[in-house]
Amino acid sequence: MEVTYTRQGDYLLPDLTLTEDHQLIGKYGMLRKNYLKTEKKGTYASLLLSGELHQHLTEIDRSARTQLEQTMNELLRLHPAPDKASDPLGWTGYMNSLKQQVEETILTELIYN
Repeated sequence: MEVTYTRQGDYLLPDLTLTEDHQLIGKYGMLRKNYLKTEKKGTYASLLLSGELHQHLTEIDRSARTQLEQTMNELLRLHPAPDKASDPLGWTGYMNSLKQQVEETILTELIYN
């Protein structure tokens, strides 16, 4: 790999650019990033310096969203929600409860692991 330099006054600075295509990191990716930054500083530094941090965070976010969707669908199949038309508040409470249960599992297995 050949590195080129640009003169800035008395200094030669390397011409460095990022080659990654940055995608937005969602909720779960940001939670993972904060966890790594505060609790797993060595892993965070290693991923950051190797250029794999963003890829790791997007993969965690994608996996968490997929697991959330699949688990919610499975729980709704096994334990159907109340009728939304006749009991909208009951339906909302039930769905929020299911989502909290699934998110707790995701946080334990993917984010804080």
